[in-house]
Amino acid sequence: MKKGSVTIKDIALELNISVSTVSRALADNPLVKPSTRAAVKELAKKYHYRPNFTALSLRSNKTKTLGIIIPQLVHEFFAMVIRGIEDFAYSNDYNVIICSTHESYEREVIDTKALINGRIDGLMACISKETNEFDHFSEFVDRGLPLVFFDCICDEIEAPKVVLDDFDAGYKAVKHLIDQGCTKIAYVGGPINLFINKDRLAGYNKALSEAGLNTRDSWIIHCDSGDYDDGMESTRELVQAREIDGLFAATDMLAIGAIKNMKAAGLKVPEDVAVVGFSNWSIGTLYEPSLSTMSQPGYEMGQKAAELLIQQIDNPDQEFNETVVLHSELLIRESSIRD
Repeated sequence: MKKGSVTIKDIALELNISVSTVSRALADNPLVKPSTRAAVKELAKKYHYRPNFTALSLRSNKTKTLGIIIPQLVHEFFAMVIRGIEDFAYSNDYNVIICSTHESYEREVIDTKALINGRIDGLMACISKETNEFDHFSEFVDRGLPLVFFDCICDEIEAPKVVLDDFDAGYKAVKHLIDQGCTKIAYVGGPINLFINKDRLAGYNKALSEAGLNTRDSWIIHCDSGDYDDGMESTRELVQAREIDGLFAATDMLAIGAIKNMKAAGLKVPEDVAVVGFSNWSIGTLYEPSLSTMSQPGYEMGQKAAELLIQQIDNPDQEFNETVVLHSELLIRESSIRD
């Protein structure tokens, strides 16, 4: 046998059978005698034969590969989204390629073009915090390639979307703080250009309005990201002013950063300031006090995104523009419960 990659032609020559017979044998075609199938598979295993997926994709016009673009890899929510996508994709005989933009618009554009050139069958994308232009996604629509947005989306492109009802989640979080007796409630969130942050803030405002409560400009803080350091830096002056008795943070890490400031300032949580986060990261259950939070159904979001994408791939003549809305659950823990 030759050196290098073995082809079905090499197997056919060694067994003195046709290439088509080898192909059928590897596919377990019942028209091929069991003894021949066994001989082909034994030789394929011996020489570590691997199918030429590029050739297969050219014949079928499908690569059985899905692309995923996410802003961050080191993030519990996106880890659950990826798991949901992979579970659904693999159960339907698809592979996945994952690209992380690290919240960079430039990298998002590069990754999108690389995936198109890699002949993926479709793309699932969560846009970065820097993204305000969407031509790189329009190319998918122009080429007739299936596209699904999830979590952080853009409305400029008609494509199926899977989102969380962030308005309702923000409303529930602040309503809970009001029910605990809070009357001076602050909000700290991520980049305001993202719909998820606009909607969480809108839910915050709605709950305050219904309760006849006011807010102040200094009580509403927009961060460049939603991480712990941002939570520490952005809330330091707010905490030191000692004006608030409640805080809704648009991520758990923002909430924990704020609580760290509260402890340093001698404030007690929840007695002095009650806090609710967002995302239900595992660290929230380990932190002291344990963090009340709004859940984010990442696994379900990933499953639904993959389902919508594969539906488009399997039905190329149909138009899809469905928006699936998932819902968040309030998880009440020590950081917001007052006696």
